[in-house]
Amino acid sequence: MSEAFAEAVLRLDDVARTYAQGEGSLEVFSHIRMALKPGELVALVGPSGSGKSSLLHMAGLLEAPSSGEIYIDEAAASKLPDRERTRLRRDLIGFVYQAHHLLPEFTALENVMMPQRIAGKSAKESRAEATRLLTLVGLKDRLEHRPSQLSGGEQQRTAIARALANHPRLLLADEPTGNLDPKTAHGVFLMLVTLVRTEGVAALVATHNLELAAKMDRALLLHEGRLIDGGKLGASGLSA
Repeated sequence: MSEAFAEAVLRLDDVARTYAQGEGSLEVFSHIRMALKPGELVALVGPSGSGKSSLLHMAGLLEAPSSGEIYIDEAAASKLPDRERTRLRRDLIGFVYQAHHLLPEFTALENVMMPQRIAGKSAKESRAEATRLLTLVGLKDRLEHRPSQLSGGEQQRTAIARALANHPRLLLADEPTGNLDPKTAHGVFLMLVTLVRTEGVAALVATHNLELAAKMDRALLLHEGRLIDGGKLGASGLSA
């Protein structure tokens, strides 16, 4: 095994996903191999319908592959019992979606405290960590605001802070700036980069925005059921 794969937080080994369709089947992708290391920010790009969300769901243990294996910290994870996969998602994986999915009746602080309380941390400890993360994303003065009182960019920054609340090893983001205007999207992305670096998280970010993808360490292109390593993207979206 190569050094890059040996130290991977996430590793997909010959993964395939096929769905039943009528009397036949639909292959979304196959022979997927990839690895992410701590502190690495990787873009997942591809046209709509190429399977980016399905790939993220499998990487996050929300879906099982039709074949192949998913490793989290080099432990085979996709065939574990539901309870164990739930524990891994809670303890090791953070999720960010295009829609922020914040709980509307709770403040920003309470939203970021919530996953920590579910994991068994005390209220005092959860409050301190939520305050730290929200301060890092520039929301120190918005802790007691509910989602309806926050801008779109502030809501998404809160969602990113929540995803990192339990110190995950892996962050999976599905079009995290897709609902934002270009200026706000750029600011949220720069904040995401900073958090990935400072927290030492391995991050896989699905995006249609090639400008943002070019700012990541490297890009993976999902095309016609195959995953192609695009290396570092240039401004044109081609390998540089």
